[in-house]
Order: sequence, then structure tokens, then C-alpha cells
Amino acid sequence: MYFSVRQVEADTDFTLIITFETGERKRFDMKPFLDIGVFKTLKDEKLFRSARVSFNTVAWDGDIDFDPEALYKGGLPLGI
Repeated sequence: MYFSVRQVEADTDFTLIITFETGERKRFDMKPFLDIGVFKTLKDEKLFRSARVSFNTVAWDGDIDFDPEALYKGGLPLGI
């Protein structure tokens, strides 16, 4: 199954509120990834909060994106 992101909101605590095409909403915590590779640049809150949907996943400037399946599996359900 492919998990397509339809909407994303970046919160001030470095979490993402993600709506998937199924209508499911989940909160994904990015803090554990902020010391890894390209994600280090997302420690800049302004850059982090610029999260957007691109090609069915979450992306940021600088060619940074995150696997939609990992977002789905690692997210905590918020309800529909």
C-alpha cells in the first residue's frame, strides 16, 4: 500500500500534523531525525515550518523530503 500525503502542518515543537489521502491524520515527531544527514538543517525553525506537500510526501527547500510510508508508520493517530 502506498501512503500519499495530502496536507501537512509543521508545529512549533518540530512535529508534523499530516493528513493522508485516506483521510487519516497523524502527528509525526521529527526531533529524532534532526541530527541525521540533511535533516540537520531542519533545526532552523523557519525552514522546518516551511514544510509542504510535494510529490505525495512532505518536503522542504534544499531537496529535503521524507518517505511517506515512514511518516505513516511512525505517526501517532489523531483521528479523522
